[in-house]
Amino acid sequence: MPAPSAHLSSGNHLIVCGDTPLAYRLIRELTHRYHESVVVIIPGRLQSNGPRIAAISGITVLERAELTSAALREAGVATARAAAMVGWDDLANFHAALRAQELNPELRIVVGADNRRLGDHITGLLRDCTVLSSSQLAGPALVAAALGEIAPSHVRVTGQTLYVAGRANVPVGHVICGLAVSDDPDIAAQLVGPDDVHGDADLVLAVADGTPRDVAARERHPVLAARDAIREVTASTVRLARWARRHPRSALRGLVRQLARNKFAAIFAVLLAVAISGFILLASAGYDAGNMAYLGIMDLTGSALTNTSDHGTEKVAQVLLTADGMALLPVVTALIVGARLTGRIRGEPKPGDGHVIVVGGGEVGVRVLGGLYDLGFHAVLIDQDPNARGVAFARNHRLPVVIGDSCDEKPLRQAGIKGAIAMISVTNNDIVNLETALQARAMRGEELRVVLRLFDDDLAGRVQRTVGNVVSRSVSYLAAPTFAAAMLEHKVLRTIAVGRHVLLIADVRVEPGAGVAGQTLAVLERDRLARVLALQSRGELRYDWSPRRSRHLEAGDRIIVLATRAGLSTFLAGNRPPVTSA
Repeated sequence: MPAPSAHLSSGNHLIVCGDTPLAYRLIRELTHRYHESVVVIIPGRLQSNGPRIAAISGITVLERAELTSAALREAGVATARAAAMVGWDDLANFHAALRAQELNPELRIVVGADNRRLGDHITGLLRDCTVLSSSQLAGPALVAAALGEIAPSHVRVTGQTLYVAGRANVPVGHVICGLAVSDDPDIAAQLVGPDDVHGDADLVLAVADGTPRDVAARERHPVLAARDAIREVTASTVRLARWARRHPRSALRGLVRQLARNKFAAIFAVLLAVAISGFILLASAGYDAGNMAYLGIMDLTGSALTNTSDHGTEKVAQVLLTADGMALLPVVTALIVGARLTGRIRGEPKPGDGHVIVVGGGEVGVRVLGGLYDLGFHAVLIDQDPNARGVAFARNHRLPVVIGDSCDEKPLRQAGIKGAIAMISVTNNDIVNLETALQARAMRGEELRVVLRLFDDDLAGRVQRTVGNVVSRSVSYLAAPTFAAAMLEHKVLRTIAVGRHVLLIADVRVEPGAGVAGQTLAVLERDRLARVLALQSRGELRYDWSPRRSRHLEAGDRIIVLATRAGLSTFLAGNRPPVTSA
C-alpha cells in the first residue's frame, strides 16, 4: 500500500471520509472509473466496511477514530482537490466539512446527508459544498425497477419531477427542454428550447404532475416501455373532472363506492334516506311545506307532538323520524368530533388494484413513495413503526398505510397484495427485505414483480439470478456515481443517462465577479450545450421554471442548469466565491 506522501506530494488527490457502503462504492468509482488518487479516513480496518475498503488497491488508508483537524491535515486536506464526508452520522459529516473548509478554503466538499433541510442550510455556510442524499438519488432507480423500466426515466429537482420522453408523448405545456442526442458519444448532445423541439429534437425533458391514476386510466393512456419511450405521466385533473360531468352515472357509481367504504358515511346515508322517507310520508298526509318542515324537525329532535287521533301515515312518519333522529344526532356528533381530533372526516384510504406496495417508511421509502405519487401510481405503505416518516408522508397524500410486520401474511393481504402490480421492500434490514420478498413470492408467485434493497451487492446479484421476477438494488451502488461526479464537477445534483450520453443537472449560485454575471440566458445557451431550467432570483424563495431568456443574471441568483460536461463549464468558469481573509 502506498505511503500517504505518495499521494499528497502532487496536491492532486481526493479525500473520502467514512466506512459506509456508500464510501466503499464511492472509492471504487473514483479509483476504477476515473483513476483518481484517493486518501481514505476510516475508524478502523476491522470495523463496518473497513476490511472491504482497505482491500481496494491503489489507495491510502488512515485509521482515525474521529475526523479531527489533525486527521484531515494528515490526509493532506491543504492540497486536496476535493473531499467527501460520507460517514454514518449526518452531524459528524457536517462538522468535518466545516473543519475541512477552515484548513482549505478552496476545497470542493461533498457531504452525504438524508436531512435535506439541514443540508440546505449548511450549504450556505460553505464556499464550495454539495449536499447529496443517497436515498433521494436511489429512489428513481428503485421506482423504475418496480415499473419494469431498464433505467430511471425521471429525476426530482427542487420540488419538481422531471422525466425524459419522446416529444410526441408529452402534453403541450409540460416540455421545458428538447434533447437532440446522437448515437455517437463523440458528438455532443444539443439542448434546445420548448419552441424548437419539433424541428430539432426527438426527445424532451418534461415536468410531471402528481395525479393518481388507476388501472383503467393507464389502459386508456398506455404506459410506454423504457426501451422505446418513457412512461406517460401527466394525467389532467381538469380532464378527469370534465369526464365525470359527461358521465354522471359513472360519477354516481364512484360516489356510491366511496360511501360504501366509509362506515360513518354509509350509516349517515341510510339515516338520511330514512329521514327523507319520513318527510315524504308527512307530505302524503296532506301537510303543507311549512307544517311538514315543522313537524319533521320536531320529530327528529325528539320533541314529537303525539296525538292518538292522527292517521296511520302520520304515525308511521312520526315514529320513523323520531327513531331516525335518535340515531342521526350521535352520528353527526361523531363526525364532528372526529374531524376536530383528526383534521378529516373521511376514513383511511383502502388499497385498490394496480397499485405498488412499498415496505419501509424510512428515508428511502419516502423517496420511493414520492416518486410513485409524482408518476401517477397508487401506492400502499407497510411499516412497523406508526411514527415513521413515511407514514406521515403517506397519510398527508391520502395513501393507504398498513402498520405491521411485512414478513407476515396478514399485513400483506391488508395492503392488497392480490391486486398489486409490484412490491418494493426498502427497509434498512437485508433479512427483513429478503423474507418479505419470499413471503410475497409464496402468496403471488412470479406474477408479482419484487424489488429489494440489499446492502450486500453479492447477495443482491445472486438473489436476482435465483428468484424469478425479483430485482435487487443497492442504494450505495446507485448513489455512488453521482457523488463521484459531484467531487469532480461543481454542484451536480443529478445525472441523466440518455443513450450513450450523460447530462448533468447542476445548482449554480451566481457569485460576484463570475463570468456569467450580467449575461442573458439566451447568450449563455447559444451553443446549445446547456439550458437553464429554473431561476431563483436573489431574495426569492421559489424557483421560476419558465425564466425569460432575455433575463440578465445577477450576483446572488441561483439557477438549475441542464448541461453537457462542456456546457456546464461555461456556467462554472470564474464562479468561485472570493476568499475572505481572517
